This record gives sequence, structure tokens and C-alpha cells, in this order.
Amino acid sequence: MGRVAGRFSRVEPRRRARAFVLGLLAELPRKNCWTIAEHAGDTSPAGMQHLLSRASWDADQVRNDIRDFVVEHLGDEGAVLVVDETGDLKKGAHTVGVQRQYTGTAGRIENSQVAVYLVYSATSGHAPIDRALYVPRSWTDDPERCRAAGIPDSLTFATKPVLAARMITRALDAGTPARWVAGDEVYGDNPHLRAALEARRTGYVLAVSSTHQVVTHAGKLPAKALVAKIPKRAWQRHSAGAGAKGERYYDWAQVDIHGPDERPGHWWLLVRRNRRSGELAFYRCFSPHPVPLSDLVHVAGRRWTVEETFQAGKGLTGLDEHQVRRWTSWHRWVTLSMLAHAFLAVTAAAERRDHPAPGDLIPLTCNEIQHLFATLIARPVHDTIHRLRWSQWRRCHQARARNSHYRRQTAAQT
Repeated sequence: MGRVAGRFSRVEPRRRARAFVLGLLAELPRKNCWTIAEHAGDTSPAGMQHLLSRASWDADQVRNDIRDFVVEHLGDEGAVLVVDETGDLKKGAHTVGVQRQYTGTAGRIENSQVAVYLVYSATSGHAPIDRALYVPRSWTDDPERCRAAGIPDSLTFATKPVLAARMITRALDAGTPARWVAGDEVYGDNPHLRAALEARRTGYVLAVSSTHQVVTHAGKLPAKALVAKIPKRAWQRHSAGAGAKGERYYDWAQVDIHGPDERPGHWWLLVRRNRRSGELAFYRCFSPHPVPLSDLVHVAGRRWTVEETFQAGKGLTGLDEHQVRRWTSWHRWVTLSMLAHAFLAVTAAAERRDHPAPGDLIPLTCNEIQHLFATLIARPVHDTIHRLRWSQWRRCHQARARNSHYRRQTAAQT
């Protein structure tokens, strides 16, 4: 918290932000302003709601501090910047950015809110260092709706690859050490993102669809058409990294393809084949210098760390449990959740480095550190009166809300 303390001009929001992060790290059944305020010992959620909505502090400056903190402890010149989006299922139509859209969280089209995240993935650990809320055209084409949600008037529609390019540029301009960028088909199929990375001489291994067009000596072909032309001896068995049940072995092949004539560098199509099912996956790759197949496989495997990051963020630090509707509140909640996650990731890396686990134990994980921290350090001691007062406050608030709904329903029927 000392790293971000200077971003709060007054002591009150600084202390409340600390209590908020402690609540995010606590083992609460649900994490929202009500439960976090009760955990902090407040008499109502008003203070926590004020922190997220009206208090004077800049979430983007705190985001920059988080990035510097993560890089300081996990920094690696060969690190990978992994970009991906995740969705939070929402009800109603007033939460900022919400609409019916596809989200991988549900695996189908649902009423949801989608955000793009940038994860710093290094050998010693990984953590999110940037975030961007995806605001669909249905919002940006409706200025009144945007103003009602607190969206800045200057905001215009941006696709997910554009949001990703902005975050990557911001990280690299800040001197973040990273040699590679990885992402799924949403980003790999986008030529503008690839061109921006090539112009910066930043390598990438981006997944692409099977119909993605590549240029080879034989002409322009879809990626899937090249598989039949790969000789059997070109396939190599490599691990994409260690999983929960062991190494993730696949067959891989690397095919030279052409990039823009005016731009120096090396381009490949990387093909992954499941050793059991034969299922194929394709990656478009670039590097300013020649690299072996094993390096490309390693970067492709690092992309999965973003899924681990989402799982930890949602399971440990309340990334998706916010019940906020407005632009500023969303950015503040997500940023403080990223701060809590960065603490866990850096602590886990330090423990693995400074106190290696004996052979009969696995290294300390973010999950275990969060559990120990919540149990030994962040656990509050509140008396019975505090708990009973909160029970009364919740019931009183819920009664007012119920009566309000009934009055609105009655008025609509008359």
C-alpha cells in the first residue's frame, strides 16, 4: 500500500483504500461494498461507496504503480505480455458497457460486461498490469446513455484489438521489459495490431483462425491448407508448459511465411497438433531475429497464464464481484483488485525464490498465500454488537428497496 499511498491526497481515502484491499484479500463469501465495509468495521457501506465514486484519486496512476511494482519484482527481459478479454455476467441495461454479447465466461451470448486485460507473464510469476473496459457501439452511439454512466465525452468506440494495442504501447513506452506479445484469435487475426508490434520490433505469437490467410512461396493460402504440405519429419514434440497434471505435450511445426516487403523481420506460421485427438491450432509469429521452434512454443504456452490470472483474480480478489454501474467506479474497483492480486503474485514469487519448498511440498501458491494472509493477518475482530447492527442495517435497506419496487409496480399498473 505504501507504493500507492501518494496517489491519495487525503489520509481518509488512503486508509479506506487499505481497508478495501484487505477486504478483497479476506475470505468473504461475497465481496461488495456492503461485505467489505462490515469486514472493515464501518457502520455502513457509504465510505466504501464514496471511495469508488467520489473520492479524489486517479485509478490510472495507481495502475501505473501496480505495473512498476510487478515489473520490479517479476521483471524479465524475455517476459511475455499476454492480452485477453473476460466477461462478467450482469442483469439489466444500466451497468456501464453491458449488452448481450459473447463472453467466454458463459461460453455463449449473454447479458454481460467485457473488459480487456494485459498480463505480465514472466518466469517467476504473472499478474495483470493494465485493463480497459470494452464499450460497445450500442453505448458510444448513445451519448445520453454514456453520460448517465459517467463515460467521458471524449470516448469513442474502440475494438478489443485497439484497446489491446493501447495497453501494450503504454507498457512498452513505460520501459516494461518484455520480448513477446501473445493473444488469441481476436488479436491474431487483426492486421493493425500485428503491424503496430512489427513497427516496434516486438515479437509476437498470436493465435489465428484456421481460415486466416498467409502468404508463402506457394502463394496465398488459408492456414489450414498448409498442414497437408508439412512433411512428417517437420513435426516436433514439445511441451507448452507444466499443467496441473504434468507437462502439456503437443506436436508442433513451424512454416516460413512472408511478411510486408518493406519491413525487416522473420515471420512463421506455427501449427499445434493434439497428440491424441489430432485437433489443430494455428499461430502467426513474428520476431526481428531468427528464433528456434522451441522459443515460439514457449511463448504460445505462456498465453495460458492469462486464464490462471483471471481465475485467481475472480476467485481470490473479487475481480468480477463488483456491483458498480458507473465508469469511474468500475475502474477503481478493478484497479484495487489488480493491486491485491499483484501482492499475492509478488509474495508467491518471493517465497519461491527465498524459501524453496522441500521435496514433499509444492511451492506456496497465490491461493495458499491468500488463505494464510486472511487467516493470520487480515482477519478482523468485531464484537457481537457490530454484527447485529449490520444485520439490522441490511434488513432495513432491503425493506426500503422492496417497498420501492412495490410502489413502482403499483404505479405502473394504474
